[in-house]
Amino acid sequence: MSAPLDPKLARQGRIAALVIAGAALLSVFAPVIVSGLGLPQRYEILILLFALAAFIWSLVVAVRIWQKSRDN
Repeated sequence: MSAPLDPKLARQGRIAALVIAGAALLSVFAPVIVSGLGLPQRYEILILLFALAAFIWSLVVAVRIWQKSRDN
């Protein structure tokens, strides 16, 4: 059985998971948000780019957590 995860790494993992979930919801509901507010379509692309940036950030954090947990 593996050793328990460091509380700091566990917290970072929870934050990354919340960012992934939030970005997924944002990317799914981007068309609804834009049409509901009556914004031009370019704002939908902007929202999707924010979601993409959140996905990339969480991927980087997940890789760092994986590397730190491998070292222990």
